[in-house]
Amino acid sequence: MGFKDMAELHSFVDYFRNKYGARLQKVVVDAGFTCPNRDGSKGVGGCTFCLNNAFHPNYCTPDKPLFQQIDEGIEFHRVRYRHAQRYIAYFQPYSNTYAPVERLRELYAAALSHPLIEGIVVGTRPDCVDSEKLDLLQSIQEGTFKYETPDRNVKKIVIVEYGVESCYDQTLRRINRGHDFECARRAVEMTAQRGLTQCAHFIFGLPGESLSMMKEEAEIINSLPLTSVKFHQLQIIRGTFMEKEFREHPADFHEFTLDGYLDFMAEFIGRLRPDLYIDRFASEVPPRFLSPLQKGWGLVRYQELLAMLRQRMGSRGGV
Repeated sequence: MGFKDMAELHSFVDYFRNKYGARLQKVVVDAGFTCPNRDGSKGVGGCTFCLNNAFHPNYCTPDKPLFQQIDEGIEFHRVRYRHAQRYIAYFQPYSNTYAPVERLRELYAAALSHPLIEGIVVGTRPDCVDSEKLDLLQSIQEGTFKYETPDRNVKKIVIVEYGVESCYDQTLRRINRGHDFECARRAVEMTAQRGLTQCAHFIFGLPGESLSMMKEEAEIINSLPLTSVKFHQLQIIRGTFMEKEFREHPADFHEFTLDGYLDFMAEFIGRLRPDLYIDRFASEVPPRFLSPLQKGWGLVRYQELLAMLRQRMGSRGGV
């Protein structure tokens, strides 16, 4: 059984409040990682849809120390979200476990040493984790992680966020992902075995996927031991290989209208396990990054979309 209506849907903000008693605001940091499908180990060019500058704020650049990025990020959020009181460092750009464990230890410790940081969110790929790296994250969560000073050996919040993108291997090959879905399943199961909170990211509208294929992903997602999910509609970014593909093969893409996406998500969410938390159901990319080839939805902010979805699910009388 899935969600009957929007009142039953749990946001990831709810997860933080229920588990930690307060809203936890993510502060994005860029630690200078790359990806195996960019540096040649599995491929070059990265995912065909990806331009990372379109997805993270200007205050975080890898030339700045992590402490400075966190300070500037907290100041940014204090202005934008005045109710935020506790913060977690969000290692977001590229694959943030794609380095030797000792390097990861240094970077995570640097972020966790900030006095206002309660924990970390680590965005990565399923093929960039192994037992040793997951054990490191588990040690942070359980309070056995060794900092420079012994008084800092305390439990910290740890969330692993996997870019899965699609449940279909033919799609993953087409977008130059560099791993198959079975790799994602293994990573999610290994992470769950360590009691780590985890989120998986999926994109709707990728080339070659029909509406029925996308709907069927709900059952696959339900079979994964996930804490939360994050969904985005495909947005075509200027200068990406996918923009070229969209120009040359537009019939291969299911392009959502705003109303069409709201209807799709109302039904899709109704198919999900009710214990899953929803981190996001749509994306916001700054208009300057969007390809003129794609019909946009206009300047609609996420909170407006959320209100529209709430109304749509209520009017359906349950899905």
